[in-house]
Amino acid sequence: MDNAREQVGTTEGPTEDQLREAFDTIVSEGAQRLHRSWREVLTTGLAGGLEVATGVLALLAVYAETQSHLLAGLAFGIGFIALLLARSELFTEGFLVPVTAVVAARASLAQLGKLWVGTLAANLVGGWLVMWLVVHAFPDLRATAIDSATHFVDAPLDLQSACLAFLAGAVITLMTRMQHGTTSDPAKIVAAVAGAFVLAGLQLFHSILDSLIVFGALHSGAPFGYHDWLAWFWYTALLNMAGGLLVVTLLRLVRSKDLIEEERAEAGAGR
Repeated sequence: MDNAREQVGTTEGPTEDQLREAFDTIVSEGAQRLHRSWREVLTTGLAGGLEVATGVLALLAVYAETQSHLLAGLAFGIGFIALLLARSELFTEGFLVPVTAVVAARASLAQLGKLWVGTLAANLVGGWLVMWLVVHAFPDLRATAIDSATHFVDAPLDLQSACLAFLAGAVITLMTRMQHGTTSDPAKIVAAVAGAFVLAGLQLFHSILDSLIVFGALHSGAPFGYHDWLAWFWYTALLNMAGGLLVVTLLRLVRSKDLIEEERAEAGAGR
């Protein structure tokens, strides 16, 4: 009977030791990322833009052949798998882990700002460059890029657009949370593919992914300009942050309140 109870108990949810281990991993990784130099922030951000652009190439190729956003979303999973395995930096993956490290007093708000600003700029620059290569290497994809980008730049700033951007931030932060909840690489890859499917397959408004699609369209002679992209980008980036911070990250911080207080006490004692 005792053995049966133990087996049942293991299926009810994570133990406190498991939660502690996951929390310690998040804080440790977040502190490491936040203590990077500008050179490290920019190079990992540039690499992240390249890897997302590789996923966008797969997305455009599959959508051109199938006209299915869902299948194209699955193909985009290549980009998130590359980010995971290469350990590069994506702006919208910087909400849960680094913020937890800051709240736990293992890094400063200034370091968080450096990570966000540097990664965002580097993601966009790296993606812009690779998308130039994509549309010149695969000119048959230019019309697909323009068609796909129009969905974003023509979207009005209304409740639907706001919800699409908010959900995108929550989804990718949930993907990050799932990947940090396991030590299994296959499970992390499943989370990456699932996140890509929801984000790209349902055409949620993701500030980096969809900007790269727009860049591909602009390189292809789209009938809109960079001002149209910026009119869409500013609110999308802000609402991505809101979705990631106010849903997944906030819930995680509330759940880990006692652990955070312990970390802050240790950090204060070590000064």
